[in-house]
Amino acid sequence: MNAIIFGAPGSGKGTYASRLKTKLEIEVISMGDIFRDIMKKETDFGKKVKKYVEKGQLVPDEMVISVLKKNLTQIPSGKGVILDGYPRTIPQAETLQEIANIDVILLQNVPDWIIIERLSSRRICINCSEVYNIRFLKPKIENVQRPDDTAEVIKERIQLYQKMTSPIIDYYKEKNTPFVISEITSLNTPPEQIVEKILEELKILNLT
Repeated sequence: MNAIIFGAPGSGKGTYASRLKTKLEIEVISMGDIFRDIMKKETDFGKKVKKYVEKGQLVPDEMVISVLKKNLTQIPSGKGVILDGYPRTIPQAETLQEIANIDVILLQNVPDWIIIERLSSRRICINCSEVYNIRFLKPKIENVQRPDDTAEVIKERIQLYQKMTSPIIDYYKEKNTPFVISEITSLNTPPEQIVEKILEELKILNLT
């Protein structure tokens, strides 16, 4: 099964994808994680990516597509994948259509207020990069806030999502790609609850 987990920044895509990876025994390509690793290496490419990310802007299509293609070639033949953070624009979706068959879209619908609360409360350990939350999972050692997790930048990221990425929903609907839609209305909804509902819907679609 090849799936795209789709939703605004902070909608929980990475959390759900990591759990689905274990339960479905498939791979996950997280573009956010990949680009953060690229930025750490301080290469010319990484520095270019960093300029976009810290401003809450989308990385240009040609850069994103080249990274995706490289990572897709590393997945064992015949093994499924969940794409997290790709595609974010129509050109990216069109390129994906040429190189992979997508069986289902996992769409996370989350109100803006939950996204802002989640991301502005997130902290990263400066030593091991472990992710914490100052509301629910407070770190025991010194930690930092990602530059793109401030309220101002989060609002810009949501606006970019609505303007550039939301049309992809219509793109896949026109292609009659099945959707599994998760409606998250509470800040305290356990991830396991959402994942189980997703698995139930995938079973109904005969994808598991």
